[in-house]
Amino acid sequence: MKFFIDTADLDEIRAAKAMGVLDGVTTNPSLMKQAGRKDTDALLKEICEIVQGPVSGEVVALDTEGMIVEGKRLAALNQHIVVKIPTTLDGLRACRTLSDQGIPVNMTLVFSPSQALLCAKAGAAYVSPFVGRLDDISGDGMQLVEDIMEIYSNYDYPTEVIVASIRHPEHVVQSGLLGADIATIPLKVIQQLVQHPLTDKGLAAFMADWDKLQG
Repeated sequence: MKFFIDTADLDEIRAAKAMGVLDGVTTNPSLMKQAGRKDTDALLKEICEIVQGPVSGEVVALDTEGMIVEGKRLAALNQHIVVKIPTTLDGLRACRTLSDQGIPVNMTLVFSPSQALLCAKAGAAYVSPFVGRLDDISGDGMQLVEDIMEIYSNYDYPTEVIVASIRHPEHVVQSGLLGADIATIPLKVIQQLVQHPLTDKGLAAFMADWDKLQG
């Protein structure tokens, strides 16, 4: 399973890369706002230079033609850019057009298996089910991922599943158990994945014994 980081913060991206586990980045308008950079195109270019892997940049147009124009502009920024498009009727049309032109598309804000099926048929390179947001309204985010994985397996769709809106380490573990292609994870959760009290306890015991051995 590939690990993407869900952020537009350059320091967070560098920190995840330094861990040796980073494969890509996903951004969205909210994350761009949090990063405090109005020059979003320049920011995406900087991210691509750091990661050298898929970097999702989201369109803000809501109509098909606007998404296509914006998608082409984003794709021209760097070879690693993936155009992120909302899962709407206009978005599906834009996805088909851009995909047919060789531009990879990440269909975002997916909340149902039917949406994911349409995205795959429209040629999406990636689909992003938002598990945390479903859980927030008493839905079952991981069941959605399981359903999508089964549908894609039934028909050998090449679309990769990016588990998004991850809230905690268990979301990542469940994604791996279900065979999801990618998890896009906040830095805090990536760091939590390595933490375990027994590791800390064992290390403390080892160091104490080493100190005693050295007198």
